[in-house]
Amino acid sequence: MTLVPVADERGIRTLTLDSPGTRNALSAALVAELADALTAAGKDPAVRAVVLTHTGTTFSAGADLKAPPNPYAFVALLRQIVELPKPVVARVEGKVRAGGLGLLGACDAVVASPDSDFALTEVRIGVAPAVISLTLLPKLEPRAASRYYLTGERFGTAEALGMGLVTAGSAELDGILDGLRRASPLGLAAAKRLVTARVLETFERDAEELVQESASLFASAEAREGMTAFLERRDPEWRL
Repeated sequence: MTLVPVADERGIRTLTLDSPGTRNALSAALVAELADALTAAGKDPAVRAVVLTHTGTTFSAGADLKAPPNPYAFVALLRQIVELPKPVVARVEGKVRAGGLGLLGACDAVVASPDSDFALTEVRIGVAPAVISLTLLPKLEPRAASRYYLTGERFGTAEALGMGLVTAGSAELDGILDGLRRASPLGLAAAKRLVTARVLETFERDAEELVQESASLFASAEAREGMTAFLERRDPEWRL
């Protein structure tokens, strides 16, 4: 079964997260297949840019708690998107949760439908948005990051636009892609290096520490309780 179908149209390669039964949760298999698809797109001279989208009502629910990826593999995927010599545009038509927001942070542009919604839900299962901070914190407005990191609240497309998570409404996708088609491959690669330099500095400085912090949190008793409560559809024991 293919988890990331590929389609091409006038220089735009669309990669679709296609595991709606798991709400496109980031399993080891999905992460590996997406990484392979990105590698192929990066090497293909016919590809000017990549669109990353999804089937179903959820772009990604975050880490697959039943079949999670190796944290180093997920870090490598995020860095691969940032370093890909082709622009990557995410298209969201629904919900995005937890690690799925890390994918959006890695992309060069994000368009979202008006009814999309987002949440950094890690604190509600006893962990924190550690690894995805590599792509999110360099881009998010700091006060908004503080609120939504700490509360796990849902927020909509308007809020996501204001904090820097989303670039534009989905109606603007065609205009963005037209602009990318008009740009030279060399110019795009050079421009992308300029705008991603600060994010890559964060990877160099913080990746190992954040992977270790994430591993420690996921191994904690609170995380075990939080994940069990989530899978059992009940409140965790710390809920007031």
